[in-house]
Amino acid sequence: MLEEPRGVPASQTIILTVAAMLAFAANSLLCRLALQQGHIDPASFGSIRLVSGAITLAVIVRIRPERFARGHADWRAAAMLLAYVTFFSFAYLTLPAGTGALILFGAVQLTMFSVGFRSGERFGPIASLGLVLAVAGLVYLVSPGVAAPPPLGAALMAIAGVAWGVYSLRGRGVADPLAATAGNFARAAPLALVLSLLFVANAYTDKAGVALAMASGALTSGIGYVIWYAALSNLSAMRAATVQLSVPLIAAFGGVLFLSEAITPRLAAASAAILGGIAMVLFSRSRKPRP
Repeated sequence: MLEEPRGVPASQTIILTVAAMLAFAANSLLCRLALQQGHIDPASFGSIRLVSGAITLAVIVRIRPERFARGHADWRAAAMLLAYVTFFSFAYLTLPAGTGALILFGAVQLTMFSVGFRSGERFGPIASLGLVLAVAGLVYLVSPGVAAPPPLGAALMAIAGVAWGVYSLRGRGVADPLAATAGNFARAAPLALVLSLLFVANAYTDKAGVALAMASGALTSGIGYVIWYAALSNLSAMRAATVQLSVPLIAAFGGVLFLSEAITPRLAAASAAILGGIAMVLFSRSRKPRP
């Protein structure tokens, strides 16, 4: 079953995790609308996304009643956040959505599972079967659009996946998820602005592009990442990697609701496999890490 560290109920961890996955899926839809429909260039999208997220989180930290001791500046987490946002945006200029999802979450899984194995985390038989089922469901979900990817786009997306895996791992055990995320965005935003200056000759945007980037930064990225950091405090690295396989599935249903896409038998079957596999992982007992 899910562990309940520091007296935190398992139900609360599940609610936080589901909320974070919904935010990630919504963010994927916003990025796809902005970039693939030509509303904005990748560098400008990433800059606006990080700046709007930094401003939103700074305001929330300022007005909240609680006051926590200031933690150390995690520049590595900020660098990983910047790398993820930047490489993800540029990768989707050339990658189909299905191929990009496979590369991204494959890199995330390899990164977080490698760290989990090194720290002694192990899955039992039921959890291992659940992981295989969830991965198979993801491959089945995106396989209609999977093709041999352009090498540059694949490399960019793989780097984005590794960066996101490291960023997630940096958030495990933080005492104040809101302050930590706000600090990461505040440090990454100026770097993104500097980076966007390198691509200013190719910059373009319209009102829709700015609005989508701001929504992505302030809501689905800024607040969504706070929720994710809060959930990570009670998830092992391997479980945290597994639950993220639900994001492409949720995004697919988002396409059904908001982009008038159809529910297909493939989507229904993949839903059962992915959600069933994740449930098996979350509610099975895992071997404890070695001391």
